[in-house]
Amino acid sequence: MNISVVIPLLNEQESLTELHDWIAKVMQSNRFSYEIIFIDDGSTDESWSTIMQLSQKDSNVKGIRFLKNFGKSQALHAGFAKAEGDVVITMDADLQDNPEEIPELYNMIVVEKFDLVSGWKKKRYDSVIAKNLPSKLFNWAARRTSGVKLNDFNCGLKAYNKNVVKNIDVNGEMHRYIPVLAKNAGFTNIGEKIVQHQARKYGETKFGMDRFINGFLDLITIWFLSRFGKRPMHLFGALGVIMFGIGFVFAFYLGIDKLFLNPTGRLITDRPQFYIALTTMILGSQFFVAGFLGELILRSKRDRSRYLIKQELNF
Repeated sequence: MNISVVIPLLNEQESLTELHDWIAKVMQSNRFSYEIIFIDDGSTDESWSTIMQLSQKDSNVKGIRFLKNFGKSQALHAGFAKAEGDVVITMDADLQDNPEEIPELYNMIVVEKFDLVSGWKKKRYDSVIAKNLPSKLFNWAARRTSGVKLNDFNCGLKAYNKNVVKNIDVNGEMHRYIPVLAKNAGFTNIGEKIVQHQARKYGETKFGMDRFINGFLDLITIWFLSRFGKRPMHLFGALGVIMFGIGFVFAFYLGIDKLFLNPTGRLITDRPQFYIALTTMILGSQFFVAGFLGELILRSKRDRSRYLIKQELNF
């Protein structure tokens, strides 16, 4: 199979039929063998009924229905697990991503041998204050922190070599950072393509300003995981040793001063240096214990299901 199109969605009933017809037209005109995988992330409208109708008239349409809303990352994870195409395309269901971009994205993966190609919505039709400016700030911080030189981490339109989606673990809210996850996994040939962005035709956006706050918090998380996720003791242990060492030096100095240099001076407990030494030694010990516990948890953890599937179609 040439292409798997993975589409996570939440309450996008109005756009699904139009999106399907558009994708099918592009695929058929380019003679691609394909599948369209819709992942219904707990919709409360008639999105699943629409997906069922599409699957009955088109065997290329497949569906996954979550028991409740588990988030976009979990929806992508489920879609990636089921995808069979040599190239996997992800896109949003709100018609803001243009399926006409798919053939060129496919060629960049197959012919130009990119591991991953991310779309760049250079010209956007979103609110400047509410989305465009925060997005620029977010993308700048993501580039600086991750080292992945992309202009638009948030673009849902991306293309992947099949090996990439089968070897990365998208969890939590890490869908924004799939290029970073791919880079950390060893897939370093990451490209970017300017894609056409379209104004939302139906409904309202599901994302508010809180997603940018959460995005920055996730950025810190992925920075930590990429550097110390497999060796937490290297960070916490080092901090613990440094702080304990500082405290020990202070305490040693106070002891020498009281015993030999100034035995008739004020009590050690009356000196602020004593409390600095005590505090840093306690904090150092706690950092060291945190690193030790992190190592134990890392070695004893078991994988758990992060989402529950209620129904599947055409798999």
